[in-house]
Amino acid sequence: MPGYIRKNHLISAILMALLTFFIALLLSIGSEGLVKAANQIAVAVLLLILIIFVGIFFDMIGTAVTAAELPPFNAKAAKKIYGARQAVKLIHNAGLVANFCGDVVGDISGTLSGAIGAGIAISLMKHFPLVDAIWVGSAITSLIAAATVGGKALGKHLAVNYANQIIFRVAIVISWWEDLTGMELFKK
Repeated sequence: MPGYIRKNHLISAILMALLTFFIALLLSIGSEGLVKAANQIAVAVLLLILIIFVGIFFDMIGTAVTAAELPPFNAKAAKKIYGARQAVKLIHNAGLVANFCGDVVGDISGTLSGAIGAGIAISLMKHFPLVDAIWVGSAITSLIAAATVGGKALGKHLAVNYANQIIFRVAIVISWWEDLTGMELFKK
């Protein structure tokens, strides 16, 4: 039914929202705990860089899965090449994978990077009381935005031009994870 929201799409969206809530909650508590335990600006900056990188990396995967071509992976899967079956599953579920990688992980990393940036700004103002709060907050926000947008622009360029290579490497990691845990990512 084009133009209508089907029940399974609505359920999927609700499940994705709940998953996002719990992932964000766990990561937020973990990152805040780490920053407070270390109580150092350097640790917060390193964590911020890591979170921005994770957002860029997953955005690149989300773009690559929509640009990847299925026939080469079907041929590899027929030859039983390690990871090819998972690559086929990723491409068949490109919408879901792109949504998770770009929206769920991307939005969580954006929210966490903003929260950590605010924490860094507050810490800087405590250490340097003469610093203007508006300028520090604005500078940190601008740096986070520039790093995120610039990194995602580069990531999208790489994802479009090297989509099959990126998806194959991701599929190998998924294959390894499935072998290790016995849990299959996409059963159908």
